[in-house]
Amino acid sequence: MVPETHDKPTDPLGMTSEQFVEASVRRGFSEGQGLRAYREVFRLGKQVVQSGGRIIAKAQPGQIARVQQEKTEEGTTTKFLQQIGGLRSGRLAERGGFETLQVESVVIPMVGRRGLLSHSLCVSSQVGCAMGCGFCETAQMGLIRNLTAAEIVGQWFAATHLTDASEPRRISNIVFMGMGEPMDNFEAVCQAIRVLCDHQGAGIGASNIAVSTVGRIDGLARLAELVREPGFHRLGLAVSINAPNDDIRDALMPVNRGMPMGALREALLAFPVRGGGKICFEYVLIPGVNDEQSHACELAGYLEPFSANGGTRVPRGLVNVIPYNPRRDSPWRAPLEQEVERFIGWLIDAGLYVKRRRTKGRDLMGACGQLGTAEIRARRLITPTVGDTSNAAATPRRCAP
Repeated sequence: MVPETHDKPTDPLGMTSEQFVEASVRRGFSEGQGLRAYREVFRLGKQVVQSGGRIIAKAQPGQIARVQQEKTEEGTTTKFLQQIGGLRSGRLAERGGFETLQVESVVIPMVGRRGLLSHSLCVSSQVGCAMGCGFCETAQMGLIRNLTAAEIVGQWFAATHLTDASEPRRISNIVFMGMGEPMDNFEAVCQAIRVLCDHQGAGIGASNIAVSTVGRIDGLARLAELVREPGFHRLGLAVSINAPNDDIRDALMPVNRGMPMGALREALLAFPVRGGGKICFEYVLIPGVNDEQSHACELAGYLEPFSANGGTRVPRGLVNVIPYNPRRDSPWRAPLEQEVERFIGWLIDAGLYVKRRRTKGRDLMGACGQLGTAEIRARRLITPTVGDTSNAAATPRRCAP
């Protein structure tokens, strides 16, 4: 009999199938037993798999603490919270109240051009965030701790196998756009991507996974190494740009003071983009901050190397305009629909390839920029405010040549 101290059941959620099989063989199981157990966890949702009277796999996703749902025209948006291990040492642990933590994730329904329903999962990579972006709820928490690869993949496991769905669903897309800055937890994020792409498990293609960053230039270089590996060439990259110039971006995003927009653009121009792939430039539209016509023109100039105007037949970048979702105690309101359409029109007139992020989950604080666990930082659900509409229908004009 294998001594109990050397026979601890293995959690496959943070491991590729190859890594799990190797670990299983070291514990005395065959390769076939290990592979079957791995498939049963990921494909069938089993949390405990036994073989020969012994536990070969024990998946330990965080327990679901709360589920909130919001009906939309495209389906049901679901935000769920999972309980995970807390802090055992350090300054925050000494303060108390961090014995257990919670991480938030959001399942987003999407109806494509062919009318088919799919579901995207917005995953978190950290509890809290250290980037300090003024428009983001998560930033108001500060950074509590990094998530492990198993805790990141555990969000997919919960969304796929544990949360009650009001409609049949399979997670077809993963976006690292939840709590935290993925580049600040790169090793765990990279390992989680490898696990999620494993054909023996979740089997999500790299082209269906996108990593969003505030623009950590050092992290972009490391991510480029992963993208150059076989099987990961089409991994998506989204950059939270949110401003047309350094002055506005400095005020919104402290990271820009050390990694300004010029240096960021150079790093992005060097980033490997294969075939028809594109870098997504996320632009949170905030009334009175970054929504003027002059801002649209500046942004078009900054992004010209990524547009069809920049000398390539197919644009290497797209602008994803995201109507601002107010955080708690926000100094800014949500934009009006007319203001969003007006700004998008200016960008299109300037020659940029533009898409608009459809707002979902705002009522349950699950929309872009609104995640942040209430148990750590007290929050209230908010009603977005709107302001004067008198200038909302101004006629778009082209940027000056």
